[in-house]
Amino acid sequence: MLDIPCIIFAGGKSSRMGEDKSLLPFGSFSTLTEYQHSKLSNIFTNVYISCKNKSKFDFEANFIEDLEESTAFAPSSGFIAAFYKLNAESFFVISVDTPFIDELVIQKILHADKRSSDATIAKSEFGVQTMCGIYHRSLYTSFLDMQKNDTHKLGFLLKNAQTTYVYFEDEKPFLNLNYPNDYQKALKLL
Repeated sequence: MLDIPCIIFAGGKSSRMGEDKSLLPFGSFSTLTEYQHSKLSNIFTNVYISCKNKSKFDFEANFIEDLEESTAFAPSSGFIAAFYKLNAESFFVISVDTPFIDELVIQKILHADKRSSDATIAKSEFGVQTMCGIYHRSLYTSFLDMQKNDTHKLGFLLKNAQTTYVYFEDEKPFLNLNYPNDYQKALKLL
């Protein structure tokens, strides 16, 4: 089991999906979030779910709700809440809508992480996978600035930080469930 905390980000708007993708059924689980939580709890000692409001979930887990001041549907709100609530120098993040990221991907990222890095992030032919990697506390102030300035582009943050990128040739683990056809494809692959 990995000691670094893992945070599943499940607080987005899901506007392209047309419904809350974190609540879509997946495999034998009633929600995609519960699927991800179960899978990642077999890899990490501590798994948390970042969300706006935990009341939408009907299973037991450690939730990190966005702080009251936050009204943005952006990952920066979740990062701020996580740094505020967890006493950790770094944590692994994953988006709820990437169910095929496995332990091999996670281990490769962990092995590439350095103390001098602000972040260690997966990169594939799809591009930079901003929601698959390790973020260090050295970025906390940058996230506060992002929220204050109402800028929420993680790619811009990573370009201006000490970021280590870990390249993956296989794109399949990074299949992202943004649209209904992505969800249907994922159900077939499962």
